[in-house]
Amino acid sequence: MKEIGHFVGGKHVAGESGRYGDVFAPHTGEVQAKVALASAAEMARALENAKAAQVGWAALNPQRRARVLFKFLELAQKEMRSLAELLSSEHGKTVPDSMGDIQRGLEVVEFCCGAPHLLKGEFTEGAGPGIDIYSMRQPLGVVAGITPFNFPAMIPLWKAGPALACGNAFILKPSERDPSVPMRIAELLMEAGLPAGVFNVVNGDKESVDAILTNPDIKAVGFVGSTPIAEYVYVTGTAHGKRVQCFGGAKNHMIVMPDADLDQAVDALIGAGYGSAGERCMAISVAVPVGDKTADALMAKLIPRVEALKIGPYTDENADFGPLVTKAHMQKVKDYVDLGVKEGATLAVDGRGFTMQGYENGYFMRGCLFDHVTPDMRIYKEEIFGPVLAVARAKDYAEALRLPSSHEYGNGVAIYTRDGDAARDFASKVDTGMVGVNVPIPVPLAYYTFGGWKRSVFGDLNQHGPDAFRFYTKTKTVTARWPSGVKEGAEFSIPTMK
Repeated sequence: MKEIGHFVGGKHVAGESGRYGDVFAPHTGEVQAKVALASAAEMARALENAKAAQVGWAALNPQRRARVLFKFLELAQKEMRSLAELLSSEHGKTVPDSMGDIQRGLEVVEFCCGAPHLLKGEFTEGAGPGIDIYSMRQPLGVVAGITPFNFPAMIPLWKAGPALACGNAFILKPSERDPSVPMRIAELLMEAGLPAGVFNVVNGDKESVDAILTNPDIKAVGFVGSTPIAEYVYVTGTAHGKRVQCFGGAKNHMIVMPDADLDQAVDALIGAGYGSAGERCMAISVAVPVGDKTADALMAKLIPRVEALKIGPYTDENADFGPLVTKAHMQKVKDYVDLGVKEGATLAVDGRGFTMQGYENGYFMRGCLFDHVTPDMRIYKEEIFGPVLAVARAKDYAEALRLPSSHEYGNGVAIYTRDGDAARDFASKVDTGMVGVNVPIPVPLAYYTFGGWKRSVFGDLNQHGPDAFRFYTKTKTVTARWPSGVKEGAEFSIPTMK
């Protein structure tokens, strides 16, 4: 049985706690590896390695740090296929989907190669008599990322790329469900020239998380996961004096206006609702057709498309999506479908009873589709994180705008329409952090920031883009005077510009 340890100080190290977690093959249900779950003492040793390495890494100028990232990009692109297959074997998503996961992460690293420009401070000559003022962006020190199972390449790279570019050392605590790609990322960073100890992977569970949150030498923490845990990480980390950004759950709506191209809208809902088996924080999980006529027409097109979705193992290049990540999660999703039926929603397509021939022990289920879902139902309120789409009918545009705006989550939202006025009004007024106009998954490109509102986020700075460089640096402002020719003497009042 393969054992996965940790990556500390530039090398693989075995786990010492004696505790292990199972890494499953979701398409077969078999345990394919054991991953070590670190103790607080093991996390502390990784931190000591990171602290020692960070000083030299920060002393390198940003251009030289960027060259390491450029080399890493080159190496990762060459290994794209093998990385994707490794990712899929533990997560279950299709290989093309995994390649997208990796590519989205690499695009953020590409953006971070612009660190020499992004880390420039400000300078004012002659701010006062003989006085110049300038600012510098400096690294925080050692920072950490706690990342989820659903994007085991993208989210670690979203966190580590900016942190490393800014001159920090980084400790990654990835999901214990699919740890192999993060370990390979560590190897590739070393091959690219990153000094040993600057990037460390410590696998673990809550004990490792708490060790990160409470250790004063870890200066900042980035997290992505469910809202309850995001809130816990944020409250605990900030209570211990850390800078913390946490991204939680979502319930992303897609408004379908009466004038929308229904074929385009259905294509969008099928891909955004069922891709990656719905295990995406930006998945569309609620469709909001405006008016019963629109809703009936939408359902007539959706039902056969959902029924025709092709489910298969990650090795099937033609599969639309693969299994869910674990048996427990599959059962949780099925329980939500049971609940929706009890709550009175119409289950138009039932995917609960599916078994994949030849993979009978895999964690497969077909897509499910609900109609007549109302805001008081739990299947509307809560994040299901599976291949389940709910249709919540709105009588008019005002109600369609109100539904996502009043939901406790505010990650992403989309509107499908041909009416520019309606789209512009919606984008301006909807109480949600990311908006798509005829775009179903409005994840901005790497040079913009990613982040939701309300209970989808804790903290005031978003992921990637300029916000990432603000998050992973502290600003130092210098006021300098060279007194030649300036009248000397004690001043007892506060300096002003008068």
